[in-house]
Amino acid sequence: MSRHKYIQPYYIFFLILPAGISNGFVTVVLPYFLTKNGISVAITASIVAIAISANVWRFLWGPIVDISLSLKKWFWIGISSSIVTLLLLCFIPLRADGVILLSVIVFISQVAATISLLPVNGFMANCIDENKKGKASGWYQAGSLTGTGLGGGAGLWIATHYSIQTAGIILCLASFLFALFIFLFNDIKHNKEITIISEIKNMASEILAMIKIPVSLFVVFLVMMPIGSGAMSNLWSAIAQDWKADVSTVVLVTGILSGLISALGCVAGGFVADKWGVWVAYLGSGTLCAIVAFIIALLPLYPMVYIGGVLAYAFSTGLVYAAFTSLTLYAIGKKHVATKFSLIASLGNLPVAYVTSLNGWVHDKFNSRYMLLTEAVLGMAFVIVFCFILKRMMNKKLIPTVVE
Repeated sequence: MSRHKYIQPYYIFFLILPAGISNGFVTVVLPYFLTKNGISVAITASIVAIAISANVWRFLWGPIVDISLSLKKWFWIGISSSIVTLLLLCFIPLRADGVILLSVIVFISQVAATISLLPVNGFMANCIDENKKGKASGWYQAGSLTGTGLGGGAGLWIATHYSIQTAGIILCLASFLFALFIFLFNDIKHNKEITIISEIKNMASEILAMIKIPVSLFVVFLVMMPIGSGAMSNLWSAIAQDWKADVSTVVLVTGILSGLISALGCVAGGFVADKWGVWVAYLGSGTLCAIVAFIIALLPLYPMVYIGGVLAYAFSTGLVYAAFTSLTLYAIGKKHVATKFSLIASLGNLPVAYVTSLNGWVHDKFNSRYMLLTEAVLGMAFVIVFCFILKRMMNKKLIPTVVE
C-alpha cells in the first residue's frame, strides 16, 4: 500500500458528525413528531428499531467498500444518500397510513450513514500516525455523540420553533459542510487484485476461526443479549409527555446534554475497563443501566425526574459503550481484526433494535413504568445468567488473559 500523508486526529471528528446528525434526527426528532401526530409509541419504536437495525448488517457491505470505488467516492455516496433521505423524512406526511414508506426511508437513511462511516475507518487506519490513533478513536466517538446531539437536540429545537422542513434543510447543510473536511485527506483506492468472492471467503474463514475460541464465542452471545442496550435513548422524546416535560426540556436533555454526559460515561468506562477488567466493566455497567431504569420507573412522573433520569441513563449507557469496545478488542485478539470487530459490532446492535421495539410494545400495552421495569428486569436477569457462566468458564480455565 502506498504511503499517505498523515493528518490531525481531530479531523476525524468532523467526518463523523454527518452520520451522528442522521442518527440523532431519526432517534429524537422523528419519534417526537410521530407520537405528536397520533402514531402509537409501539409503532414509533418499531420504526426506530428498523432504522437502528441497519447497524446490524453493515459488515455485509464492508467488503464491497473495500474492493470497489475509492474511499472518498464511497464517503460521498454515503453522505449524499444520507442527506437525500433526511430531507425525504422531513417532507413526507407523518401519518399512520404511511408507516411502510417511512420505515423503508429510515432504514435506507441509516444504511447510508453506516456507508459514510466505513471509509472513515479506512482513513483512520492509513492517514493517522500510529502514535495518534488512540486520539483519533476518541475524536471518532466524540463526533458520533456530538452529531447525535446536534441532529436530535438542535434539530428538535429548530423543528418545534420553525418547522421540521427547516430543521431538515439546516441539518443537511451542516452535514454537507462538515463532510468537506474529506478534502484534507488523500484518497485511497481499492486493491484491484482482490475480488468480492475472495473477500467474502476470507471473512467467512476468519469468523469460523474466531468462534472456535470459547471466550470469543462467549462474547458473541453476550453482546447479543439485552444487557445495557441503551434502547430507551431512542424513545425518550416520544414519551416525554408522560413526565409532563415541555419541548424545551426535551430538546436540552435528549440532545446536547445527553451527548456530553454519554461522552463522560465513555471516559469513565474506559478507566473502569483498564483498572478492573473487561468483565467487570461490561457486566457492571449493564447492571448500573438496569438499576437506573428501575429507579426511574419507581419515581413520580415529574419533569425533574425526567431530566435526572435521562441524564443518569445517558451516563450509564456511556459506560456500556466503552466497556463494549474494550470487550470486543479483548475477544478478537490480534489477527484479522477488521472483520471480527465489524461482526461483533454488528451483533452488538441487535439488542438495541429488538429492545427498542419491545419497549414500545410494553408502553402501549401497559405504560412507561412497566416499559422501564421490563428493560431493567431483562437486563439484570441476563447479567446474572452470564455471571454464572463466566464463573464456570473461569473455573475451567477457559478465559485466557490475552486472546491470540
